[in-house]
Amino acid sequence: MSSTVKPEPSTSPTGSRSEPGALVARWRPRAAAATVWYLRLIALLNLVTVVLAQFRDQVETHNEGEYFTPYLMTAGLSSAVLSIFLAIAMRRRKRAAWIFNIALAGLFALLYLIAMSLPDEGFDRHPLNYVSTVLTCGFVLALLVGRKEFTSKGDRSNPKTAAATFVAGLGFGGVVGAGLVALTNALPHADFWDMFRYSVGRMITITPSEHLRSVIDAPTWVNAVINAMGAVLFLLVLYVAFRSPRGNELLTAEDEQRLRVLLDKQGERDSLGYFALRRDKAVIFSPSGKAAIAYRVVGGVSLASGDPIGDPEAWPGAIDAWLAEAREHAWAPAVMGASEEAGVIYARHGLDALELGDEAIVELDEFSLDGRAMRVVRQAYNRVKRAGYTVRIRRHEEIPESEMAALVAKADQWRDGATERGFSMALGRLGDPGDGRCVMLECHDADGELKALLSFVPWGADGLSLDLMRRARDTENGLMEFMVIELLQRAREVNLARVSLNFAMFRSVFERGSKLGAGPVLRLWRSVLGFFSRWWQIESLYRANAKYRPIWEPRYLLFEKSSEIPRIGIASARAEGFITAPSLPALFRRRHQGPPAVGAPRVPVAARDGKG
Repeated sequence: MSSTVKPEPSTSPTGSRSEPGALVARWRPRAAAATVWYLRLIALLNLVTVVLAQFRDQVETHNEGEYFTPYLMTAGLSSAVLSIFLAIAMRRRKRAAWIFNIALAGLFALLYLIAMSLPDEGFDRHPLNYVSTVLTCGFVLALLVGRKEFTSKGDRSNPKTAAATFVAGLGFGGVVGAGLVALTNALPHADFWDMFRYSVGRMITITPSEHLRSVIDAPTWVNAVINAMGAVLFLLVLYVAFRSPRGNELLTAEDEQRLRVLLDKQGERDSLGYFALRRDKAVIFSPSGKAAIAYRVVGGVSLASGDPIGDPEAWPGAIDAWLAEAREHAWAPAVMGASEEAGVIYARHGLDALELGDEAIVELDEFSLDGRAMRVVRQAYNRVKRAGYTVRIRRHEEIPESEMAALVAKADQWRDGATERGFSMALGRLGDPGDGRCVMLECHDADGELKALLSFVPWGADGLSLDLMRRARDTENGLMEFMVIELLQRAREVNLARVSLNFAMFRSVFERGSKLGAGPVLRLWRSVLGFFSRWWQIESLYRANAKYRPIWEPRYLLFEKSSEIPRIGIASARAEGFITAPSLPALFRRRHQGPPAVGAPRVPVAARDGKG
């Protein structure tokens, strides 16, 4: 019997495959990166032309007559801004940016090749035209080679929204510009339609017609204002056209139920686990369903919080799914408040870590009010107790509905500001029927009047994690310490073995920076944080938690690229409620009404003003 032997694939001397497909696959990332660097270089050159008049004159000369310049090289600020936007979008591997570039650059390359093939026109006599043609065609070739690298999806509504933004912006700018021209025009006989067309034309850099020039003579500052409106409109249209999807999926009833099952099995692993049940988060599960990651998309950042929920052996599957979704939509992946255990696993998936601070955890079997170290806390506790204050401790499910409504009303009344704060370490609701295992501490003064509230979420079977902290303005100093000590001393009432208190940012800086022998950099960093503590209570929060002699558990910020840290920081501040981002008009704002979660709130939502 004869047999045929399949030939082995040819290899290079180094043993690597030499098929064209493998060669192209190796060059795809490099080609994609080359397109980004080309756009960055063009943006830089355009900015230089804006600053240097001599260079600008040369470029403008080479854009006229028999000359032409490389793709997007126009010696203008608009081209610089467009190049920067496209470079950012291409670096995030957005498919829409690739389509835009291949269409526009492909057209330029085709026109350049046709021009260079017409010797009678004189284009082939200028060396710069050869350089421009090679660079433009090389850019198109790099786009084609790296095509499969650009897989990040945009929002399907982006083109329509960008077109609507452009039309509405032109209309608005035309009306405003026409009004300015009407007030300042030095020539008579111009009607509103003439002034409107003049304004719209200047916004899109169209030279006014002879008729418009004969009836309109506007001051320079008016033209500058109209041009500025055009630039703002240009930026807004670019932003809308290339922005990432917002991630409209919210926590569904089924998702919440699955998360609660995982928390029942593995909830003791992370004190922040219960906060994954916030209904303004989305959740993604591992293929096995044994682990999940809760996150929210804010400003193009897929922001997860705490550790993955569930079995640690299934965490890699959930992390892979979360990262795949982030890359599919060009979201920057980030994690707030991950533990060291989770940080190690995230690091294996390409994320880097930055220590944010420490979580204060009090173990009941190690806590005592005795000793000199606890003298300040002990004195505060005794002083408040002598003043007649008392604390009532109950599970939420034990509180009648009418009483809970009154407690929520008080919590809203005592909230510092109108903004509800919290994301990674706050539940964002109070009195929900689904949170019956949460624990409420109510503090009354000697006259029986309610003066303060503390609410804790479950942390496994025998732990609690602080969620909400509110009090009246006219209360005794040390009231919160009194309530916390009452909870620790009466732990048996709620089967309590450990408590997670506030999160102290940069705790190690304050602790080590105040010690003998601290270096100049550490002392300087401590001084800077101390300065900002005047507004954000960074140091005071650390001091308040240090009184209980807690165990400090480090928490980390995880990110993929260092260049994304400022963006992640802004997204985190927005998620926590410290920054309120301006929103587009309702016409352009995308909304999503998620399905109702388990146990719709029976009373108004109230959230603690941040856990750190």
